[in-house]
Amino acid sequence: QLQLVESGGDLVQPGGSLRLSCAISGVLVDYYAIGWFRQAPGKEREGVSCISSHGSNTEYADSVKGRFTISRDSAKSTVYLQMTNLKPEDAAIYYCAASNRYMCSMDASLHTYWGQGTQVSVSS
Repeated sequence: QLQLVESGGDLVQPGGSLRLSCAISGVLVDYYAIGWFRQAPGKEREGVSCISSHGSNTEYADSVKGRFTISRDSAKSTVYLQMTNLKPEDAAIYYCAASNRYMCSMDASLHTYWGQGTQVSVSS
């Protein structure tokens, strides 16, 4: 059983930056790959990025490549999503989720545990 808590969402101007955090608690945290997902009003949930259980593998959606960076701090049991050059289309509720697989995936159906989400708004 894992618990995930996201934080760091805020209102920023286009071109701005944010760092989202996903604090994870529970058993064998390091054995879980973590994904970030987002859902905007009226749109389907989409995978944004993911990181493997020991941080050696990462993936990004084409829409965020070069702008977002995922990382994990095992000592703090926290996964981060650094977001730069934010665009209005990045506005959404962002969720982190855990998958009991070594390699990461942006397939939401493979993730068992989910956080409650954090709101990111991008507007001038």
